[in-house]
Amino acid sequence: MRDFMAPSRSVAVGERGMAATSHPQATLAALDILNAGGNAMDAAIAAVAIQGVVEPQMTGIGGDCFVLYSPKAGSPIAFNGSGRTPGKTDIGKFKGMKDVAPNSADAVTVPGAIDAWCTLNKDHGSMPLERLFKAAIDAAENGFRITPRVAFDFLKFRARPESNAAAAAQYLPGGQPPVAGDRRSQPALGATLRRIAREGRDAFYVGAVADEIASELQKLGGPHTSADLAAHRGEYVTPISAKYRGYDVYECPPNGQGLGALMILRTMEGFDTATMSPADRLHLLAEATKAAYRARDAYFCDPAHGATNAEKFLSDDYTRGVRGKIDMAKASAAEVWDEPEHRDTVYLTVVDRDRNAVSFINSLYNAFGSGIYAPKAGVLLQNRGWGFRTFEGHPNSFAPNKRPMHTIIPGLVMKDGRTVMPFGVMGGHYQSTGHGNFLSNMFDVGMNIQAASEAPRSFCYDGVLSLEPTISRDIADDLAKRGHKIGWAEMPLGGCQAIWIDHDRGVLLGATEHRKDGLALGI
Repeated sequence: MRDFMAPSRSVAVGERGMAATSHPQATLAALDILNAGGNAMDAAIAAVAIQGVVEPQMTGIGGDCFVLYSPKAGSPIAFNGSGRTPGKTDIGKFKGMKDVAPNSADAVTVPGAIDAWCTLNKDHGSMPLERLFKAAIDAAENGFRITPRVAFDFLKFRARPESNAAAAAQYLPGGQPPVAGDRRSQPALGATLRRIAREGRDAFYVGAVADEIASELQKLGGPHTSADLAAHRGEYVTPISAKYRGYDVYECPPNGQGLGALMILRTMEGFDTATMSPADRLHLLAEATKAAYRARDAYFCDPAHGATNAEKFLSDDYTRGVRGKIDMAKASAAEVWDEPEHRDTVYLTVVDRDRNAVSFINSLYNAFGSGIYAPKAGVLLQNRGWGFRTFEGHPNSFAPNKRPMHTIIPGLVMKDGRTVMPFGVMGGHYQSTGHGNFLSNMFDVGMNIQAASEAPRSFCYDGVLSLEPTISRDIADDLAKRGHKIGWAEMPLGGCQAIWIDHDRGVLLGATEHRKDGLALGI
């Protein structure tokens, strides 16, 4: 039981269904669908659709997504909804560049979200898109109020929409970012959502919307064509998994970084983390992160362009080698990464009355993505291509019709063949570390899902062990003595949503935490 005298939240409690998202309106939209008889996939699509309206800096129909879906009967399935580079991509044009400009057309890959939503709706939903998009269309056309974290992001990252005149006109009218409580609308986006609801995926990938997206990118020097959008298809893929403390943890395979999360967990399982001091646990998490991310940055890529051997990286032999190099008294050499930094994503999860569970993540990559905006369609485009390497020979280098390594990863936990928790931790590169930390908080320290998501966070990134300021100075000093270069996080590290399914009691327990505006609610 939590301390009711301390600032915190209680776990949400439900029986017939639950949704946990990073925005209250998204949670309410999901519950509306569940109450109307929709299933978990229906509710998840309704939630992510409205988030693209009310959290436009984080997500939208110009982005990508990954999904883990666990039906009541059967094994989990995964869907890769990430887009590819244009067919005329030429890596030669990037010679001598460290990376492409994040607000350039070259940073934009074909958006995969709408194809994913439509495919998942057709295969696993029970309601038409007209019903699922209703709340999103209403918010886009008739307006919505800005919540505090959204206002914070608009102010901090206003430079990205300012770099594009059409985006600035939509998101910064009068040249000013909104403050909490302001009313905004996105009528062009609402009209596009209406078309997609009536006509399906082709309303986005074929015709006027696709033509405008290609035209806007071509004006900025991109090789994108309408044919690149028309050719896009997401795909079902086989999830990967590893055991941790008697649970089976599932992730999407590369081109996402879910394999890195499993590698971190495999490393940590060789240590008695339950009896460790807080400083020891943070040190171990940092060392496991360094090892996993070294492999990630060297090998993870689009499997259609190069194999990433998940079996090898999760094997006992490989994991023993990683564990054997960890000195609990001393930090290993700092890992300096040249991958672009990324924070901006939405994660949501829904469980329905039949215990179908959806773990769903959708992203523009950077805040406001590329900043490139198609004004007639109301589509803000992601900049996932910024995650590619710009030199030939690397598994994750630019190439035609190729998907970049993605940071966004939904998670799912099973026990004895039954799903017990869909979960996710937003935060760009932090996400693999975040999965490891969140599950360790639960299964090693014994925290409930709300406490585990609220707990102070750390992230070993770019040679610095970044600590949230809620971590004590004594712990920071201890870690510094082991050789870690300590930094204090200027922004919250990620944001978590999770739903625990207690099959024995027939109850659902939900969590979302203070780093976002989110809400977990059950029915």
